[in-house]
Amino acid sequence: MSVGQTIKHKTRAFKGRITERIGRTTRNRRLQRQGRTDQISGNLKQSGDKAKDALRS
Repeated sequence: MSVGQTIKHKTRAFKGRITERIGRTTRNRRLQRQGRTDQISGNLKQSGDKAKDALRS
């Protein structure tokens, strides 16, 4: 995939980690859940991109 997509997915996973930690610190379960969701989404998209690249090679 393109470099832009890779950066976008990594940024989403990083944002998820930050959001989850803020939620943990403030004891806000909604932020924790949202952070975990963003983190998982970014990681899954990264895995999908790696699989596509592997099939193309």
